[in-house]
Amino acid sequence: MTESTEISDQKQIFGHPQGLFYLFFAELWERFSFYGMRALLTLYMIDVIFQALAERDYATAAVYSSYGSLVYASTVIGGKLSDKILGMRNSIFLGGILMSIGHFVLAIEDNMAFFLALSLIIVGNGFFKPNISTFVGTLYEKGDPKKDSGFTIFYMGINIGGWVAPLLCGWLAATYGWHYGFGLAGIGMLTGLIVFWRGIQTNVFGDRGLPPNEHVLEKKVLGVKQGILVPVLAVLSAPLIALLLASYKAIATDGMFADQNIVNVIFTGIGIAVLAYLAYEMFKANVKERKELFVAVLLTFFMTIFWGFHELSGSVITLFAARNIDLDGIMSAAQTNSLNSMFIIILAIPISMMWTWLSKKKWNPRTPYKFGLGLLFAGISFYVLALSGGSANESGFVPFTYLLLMYFLLSVGELFMSPVGLSKMTDLAPLRLIAFIMGVWFLSSAFAFQIVGFIGKQLAIESTDKNVGGFETLTVYTDGFMLIAKYAIGAGAIVLLASPLIKRLMGKVH
Repeated sequence: MTESTEISDQKQIFGHPQGLFYLFFAELWERFSFYGMRALLTLYMIDVIFQALAERDYATAAVYSSYGSLVYASTVIGGKLSDKILGMRNSIFLGGILMSIGHFVLAIEDNMAFFLALSLIIVGNGFFKPNISTFVGTLYEKGDPKKDSGFTIFYMGINIGGWVAPLLCGWLAATYGWHYGFGLAGIGMLTGLIVFWRGIQTNVFGDRGLPPNEHVLEKKVLGVKQGILVPVLAVLSAPLIALLLASYKAIATDGMFADQNIVNVIFTGIGIAVLAYLAYEMFKANVKERKELFVAVLLTFFMTIFWGFHELSGSVITLFAARNIDLDGIMSAAQTNSLNSMFIIILAIPISMMWTWLSKKKWNPRTPYKFGLGLLFAGISFYVLALSGGSANESGFVPFTYLLLMYFLLSVGELFMSPVGLSKMTDLAPLRLIAFIMGVWFLSSAFAFQIVGFIGKQLAIESTDKNVGGFETLTVYTDGFMLIAKYAIGAGAIVLLASPLIKRLMGKVH
């Protein structure tokens, strides 16, 4: 039986393969665990892990940055090991188990356990995240018009998890203690694995997601079968990554590596290597490929800037919410992490319909213009927060509406950039470089966390009082947000001014 026949014979729900809805719920619960933990992470480090340090904000920013960079970089390695050896099913199970263990270990209030837990989540995410998204694509035939709508349903699961998790985990942490919040995140991850396992047991996936070759799993390296060796090495890598995370202090006070820790140096090296290889490929390419490759690099760079500001939501913006937003009777600082996903759910369909309507009118802007507008929205969102200081009450707290408006604008910017960026990479990259360019695109999120760490360190509050806030912190944050706003708006303006040139370089790619 051919693959296409197998695909067409799948049971359908609402016109989509039944397997899509198993993957939808598996990913929903995985993202529930990921965003539930992330909502608590910065506040937990401030309150528990680094509570004895006056420079707790600096340490928290450094660890959060390293964690974010490594968690996204791991997807490149995990994706490769899945393609070559494990297959998607085995990778999803391995990743899910490691992430579940990591979340439960986070519930142990111990510093060494904390760093080990983060490293297990990093390794697990590397195996789980790239493979479950790819799995969705295997459920559809090539050229199936329902595929895009299937991915839309799938990504709605991501945002439902990202919306609900901070609300529930944040409430549990505030009401009963940190370990209950982290424990619920772990239960969410286990639930996702059970849903995925149930899909396999009921055979809704057919023969998709299996290892590329059973012989590859059985092949021995150093006397050990590869199917066993990869999980063993994954587990053994966790203590090494934990050591990297724990080495958050700068390796030098001046010179080339001033204010840089080991992870910063590693990513600097990776960045230089990637750029050198891209320059080499551009030199080899023909004129058309060179133009399109240049645009792919530019779009990735713009996306990195956007994510660098966007991902402050889990660090600096969470701290601003805790220290300077009047949240009394509304929600906790951890729960504010749900606002971005809430607005994505509300706005995704209207903005998608807007693009369709503009296309019919032949007014739909080309990709560079959307990227420029996305950066402008990001800049305006931080400008709103910068202005909030003028409305502070006598205690130095500003109205919640400023944070709500900020997340609304940032979410609009995200929807202008993120959904179109990934598809444009496949259109712009030469066939021989598609896998590499996709890897670079995913690495952009890892490099974005380097920006997050830099900004977090600049806005770090030094105090022996872990409950510092009010006017002691307000000006530091609002001045920082004003600077971010200027950079984002400036970047957006540059992209818009350069859009006619970028559009010509893109050729027929819209």
